[in-house]
Amino acid sequence: MTSGTIANTTQATTEVQRLARFVHGVVYEDFTESTRTALKIRILDALGCAIGALGAPPMRALRELVESLGGAPSATLIGGGSTSPDRAALYNGALVRYLDFNDAFLAPHETCHPSDNLGAVLAAAEHSGATGRRLLAALAVAYAVQCRLSEVAPVRGKGFDHTTQGAYAAAAGAAYALDLGEEQTAHAIAISGTANNALRVTRTGRLSNWKGLAYPNTGMNALFAALLAAHGITGPLEVFEGIKGFMETIAGHFPISWTSAALRAVERTSLKRFNAEIHAQSAIEGILDLRREHGLTGELVEGIELATFDVARNIIGGGEEGEKYTVTTKEEADHSLPYMLSAALLDGELTPHQYLPERIARDDVQRLLRRVRVVADPALTARFPAQMPARLTIALAGDRTLRVEKNDYAGFYARPMRWEQVTEKFHTLAAPHADEAMRRGIIEIAADLEHHRVGELTGLLRHIKEYTR
Repeated sequence: MTSGTIANTTQATTEVQRLARFVHGVVYEDFTESTRTALKIRILDALGCAIGALGAPPMRALRELVESLGGAPSATLIGGGSTSPDRAALYNGALVRYLDFNDAFLAPHETCHPSDNLGAVLAAAEHSGATGRRLLAALAVAYAVQCRLSEVAPVRGKGFDHTTQGAYAAAAGAAYALDLGEEQTAHAIAISGTANNALRVTRTGRLSNWKGLAYPNTGMNALFAALLAAHGITGPLEVFEGIKGFMETIAGHFPISWTSAALRAVERTSLKRFNAEIHAQSAIEGILDLRREHGLTGELVEGIELATFDVARNIIGGGEEGEKYTVTTKEEADHSLPYMLSAALLDGELTPHQYLPERIARDDVQRLLRRVRVVADPALTARFPAQMPARLTIALAGDRTLRVEKNDYAGFYARPMRWEQVTEKFHTLAAPHADEAMRRGIIEIAADLEHHRVGELTGLLRHIKEYTR
């Protein structure tokens, strides 16, 4: 896609130009079979999350806004209709993210959700009439960039959100989906990386709707940056290493290289078994195991102690990012270990139903969550992120105690979900909005995406509205 010509105005090759060279050289046919399968699994998982979020109040509000603004209809809105690609990236990305049920990548000092990039990459691919192969490769590019930057250039400790690295990833993926040239790709990434440096307050203290909209907003802006570059707009090519650039002002200096191994990053992402923040997954599996094995009820429990690694304690356990006992909204609930553990023990599951306003407000869970204590254990911290350790101790009436320890959970990258398990999750999330024939059609295209055009997949996503119950 080339609508503008960009003059070469630099002498030395910069970091973003090296990244663009890597992106432009990606070839789907070079991917291993395991990488191809992992990409398809993440697409299906993310689409299940998106369909399951249809009709949620913030999503309805966003849909009304997008419809009121209009836009040249070149990209599909999941659930019906079409709009400009950047607005489709915003809305569809918000659907993927809203339930907080999509995948995650764990680095020692940064956690991100790489399937957040699907909104921007899918809209760019449909807008340009791309093949399924190009969509898969573009998503692999976005995963590679986001995961690699999360490893070598964490920003959470500096007060910035993980969407900051996502600005580079989403732009790289969108540029590839649009089939931009190497130079245009460099400018797209430079524009997006310069313009989208987000504050971590998004996920601290009293959480708001913005928790689920921050990355979709970044994806929208990243795709727009790619469109600007396609029409000849240039960006600061020293965005990484330049004066007042990303390294100097935010991340600090770091070495980075781009090799084909980065394209396998998708295989190191973890899918969520439970509808909960990623660092809670092992603990939730543990408490559900104890509930099932011992017939636990809330009335029997006098206290719950969770020993975990420091990242979990800091983000969702009442550590440096705010207390987690005031839980009144969905956003607060799915980032509160006390709430999630209590709801799972009481209900025997942790699904979107546990985040309905009436469930959050009930006395049983509000009482029990105040009996949950979360502590960071240095020994468990040392095992993260190679493992996701959790040690639960439940005090019962009569001085009885139950304990369980987990190294990880079913869905962790070292114990990955199989295709059959992901299709089951997809059916569960999508069933309220799409009939069985529609669901199976989406699954079949996702499984064989390299032999379809992107428009065939989005054509089904557009017609989900006909089956909304």
